[in-house]
Amino acid sequence: MSQRTDLVYLVGFMGAGKSSVGARLAERLGWRFVDLDLRIEARAGTSIRELFRVEGEAYFRAVEREELRRASTERRAVVALGGGAFCSAENQAIVRATGASVYLEAPAEVLYARCAGDGTRPLFTTLDDMRVLLERRRPLYERAHLIVPVADRSVDEVADRIVAALRREDPD
Repeated sequence: MSQRTDLVYLVGFMGAGKSSVGARLAERLGWRFVDLDLRIEARAGTSIRELFRVEGEAYFRAVEREELRRASTERRAVVALGGGAFCSAENQAIVRATGASVYLEAPAEVLYARCAGDGTRPLFTTLDDMRVLLERRRPLYERAHLIVPVADRSVDEVADRIVAALRREDPD
């Protein structure tokens, strides 16, 4: 990974498990867990979906960037980014300068099945729409320091794999 490893960012598409893996990973490491979307909702006093609807995506992305900057000052923390956060060059620069990034990778069909019926996701529509958006974002996600396939792994297995990668990089 060759990156500072006391701040870990989880990136990937909606449904990849960033929040559930992030919470488990933080628990395993004895660190804090930060869910960027939850911080945004707390700050806005409304859901992400509603923030998109009322204020628009540009406003949401600006708030997201501010919250990412705040989270980037954390130490010994795991930060779950929203699905589109790592797609911004500015956000990628913040992540790269302050910690290690892990892309939780899964095929569109798996992500779609995990998200089906979840009306809280602002850009969620059909499987075909999801495929198009995922294919547009995939090259950006793949810029992460580590890629971990998650489709056939449990939350525990994914967290353990990330812990192992982090420990290989730990100089102690």
